This record gives sequence, structure tokens and C-alpha cells, in this order.
Amino acid sequence: MINSISSTGTTFLFLTRKIITYAIENNFSFALWRRPGRSSFYLLVCNQFELLPELQPENLPSGFVFAPFDPQQQKYYLKASLLIEVQADGNYDLISGTMPDVEHQTHFTPAYYTFPDTAEEESLPDFESLVRACKTGISQGKFEKVVASRKKKVALNNGADPLLLLESMAKTYDQALVYLIGIPTEGTWLGATPEPLISLDSNNIFRTVALAGTRVFNPDIPISQVTWKQKEIEEQALVERYIISCFKKIRIREYEEYGPKTYRAGNLLHLRSDFFVDLNQVKYPELLTVMLRLLHPTSAVCGMPMAEAMEFLKHQEGYNRSFYSGYLGPVNIENETDIFVNLRCLKWLGSSAVLFAGAGITADSDPAAEFHESEVKMETLNSLLKKL
Repeated sequence: MINSISSTGTTFLFLTRKIITYAIENNFSFALWRRPGRSSFYLLVCNQFELLPELQPENLPSGFVFAPFDPQQQKYYLKASLLIEVQADGNYDLISGTMPDVEHQTHFTPAYYTFPDTAEEESLPDFESLVRACKTGISQGKFEKVVASRKKKVALNNGADPLLLLESMAKTYDQALVYLIGIPTEGTWLGATPEPLISLDSNNIFRTVALAGTRVFNPDIPISQVTWKQKEIEEQALVERYIISCFKKIRIREYEEYGPKTYRAGNLLHLRSDFFVDLNQVKYPELLTVMLRLLHPTSAVCGMPMAEAMEFLKHQEGYNRSFYSGYLGPVNIENETDIFVNLRCLKWLGSSAVLFAGAGITADSDPAAEFHESEVKMETLNSLLKKL
């Protein structure tokens, strides 16, 4: 282990706070994340981000992507000027770049990038009206399914700390990608997302996931005995069928599918199916780029057909989703790429935060129940915010 920081107080928080302070003082971007099921974090500092019209992971240096919901908008790519792996005890490995001189730093309480958010919180009738409009569109044959979303602002306690929230998320949601990202032009975002979009591991295995359907986890009911309503089963099946149609479109038949099975993500349960393609056997070197273009935004965050659902949402949802339900993740870091859908996320405003959540609307949806589902999803992070 490299250890150029004083051994006094070299905890995870002590080290990362110093590096993030250094990044912000120099107007650099940063990303701090932990992959699902892993123990260590990665901390990346980028001295000059790139804006890309399309992400082509196969052709990029090590970095971190942060992309908005709207696929027509440009994606932020944070090329790693500095990349370190940080353990919980504060020990770290320098992967690339040069460790900044923060040994004698006397203050390390970052003034995180923030921007005001003036949007008013939606009320229950507003969201119910949106759900009813979704159902009308479905009955008229405009789309099979559409995902309605909302956001709300919550007040934070004085001294609330994004790093403490990230640490709490990592302990609570072991099987999620947890992240903290700061970009001078976009502010500070955090999240704990359970939904992989695409990945390529060091063994050259491509993966994608169909994740949909939501219910609250009940510890008194074994996961193997959880039953699902027809609406939820069909909602997840739509995502499955779309992934399979993408494989057919690019003439890939050599894929494996496992599921659907009940999957726990914190206080919620979902239906999940996993798809695998062995690129050692299937010669398709640009598969990451092609599948990312075809999959985003998935029917689990937008709807089906995608174009019609997207057009409806732009006119009916009433706000700009920004990076909520976009995608993000490490690219070509230690021979792995892991890109996730940006769910269970928030925008940090200092004295407050903006939470986001959505619900898949089908012909059988009940507006009040869908609002409740969105509240449950927001509570994933809101419950941790209340403890700061």
C-alpha cells in the first residue's frame, strides 16, 4: 500500500475528504463509488471533463461516465487524472496519476458544488393526474407502458455531510452501486442504484439485466415465497422481451438468460432476469456501444415503445429529469466496465436535497398506489438523510 498521507486519522473519510477538498478548490470534477458486493471504494479526480454525444466505452481511457435521461443530450466523461482505490481503514493503492500534496492541508470540509433548485414539490393530485394521462395514452394505443416520475425537495439538518451519507448508503445497500459525484457545471449527486445497465468484466463476459416490478420487503416472508401480481410480472416481462429483441436485432443468438427471480434491493423487492454473452466466443468487440445505444432509456425508466413514451414524458411530466434515470459508472477501470441506471438518487443542494422516483404505469395501474410506490422508493435515501 502507498501511504503518503499522515498516519494520524487515516480513515476512509479522512483521506477522501482531503482529496475531494483538493478537487473542489481546483474546480476539478470527482467521482467516488463502490461496486455492488465490494468492500473498497474508488476515488477519481478529473481536471477537465469531456462532453460526448455518444458513449463508446471500447474506445475510452479509464474514467467515469455520467449521462442524463435524455439520450439526445451530451454525456459527461470524467477521464481519470488521478485514480486511487481506498479501503475502509484509509489505506489505499494509487492506480494512476500523482497523489496531490495534501499532507499539510489544514482544512478539509469541502464546499460541495451546489445549484439552487426552485421547482415546487408535486402534490398527490398532480401525480395522480399524470398517471391518469398515462393510462389514457395506453388505452388509446400510443404505448404499452410508460414510466411516470416525480421529484421532491427535503430539508437537511445543519452540517449534513455527503460523505457520511455515502458511507451510510454503502453499509445499508451492499448490493447497489453507491456513488458521490461532483461536477462544477452540474453540482453534486449521490445515489444507491440496484440496476445494472451493461457491464463487461475482466473475463470478457458482457452482462445486462431486466429489472422491474416493485414491492416493499417484508422480513417475515422468505424471498422464495414472495408472490407477484400480474401487473408486476408483465411489467418485468416487457423489459425482458425488449432485451431479447435487441439481441435479435444485432443477430446475437449465443446469450444465456437466468430468471426472473425475486431480488432484494434494500427495503424493496424487484423481479430480475440476468443476460450474459461470452465475448470470447461471440466476436462482437463493439457490443457495449451498440447495446448501450439500443437499451437506454430502458422500458423500466421510460416506457415502450421508447420513442412514443419519451415524447409523452417530455410534454406531460412537467420537469427535467436531468441525470435521474440516466446512466453512470466506471469505464475501463482495471479491465472492467460497470454502467448502471441512475435510480435511487438525489441532487445535493447543501441545506436541502432533491429526491427522485418513478413508477411503471400500465393499463391496470392505480394512481394512488403508484404515488405510494414512488414515496417508498424515495424513502430509500430519505430515511438515511434523516439520520445525518
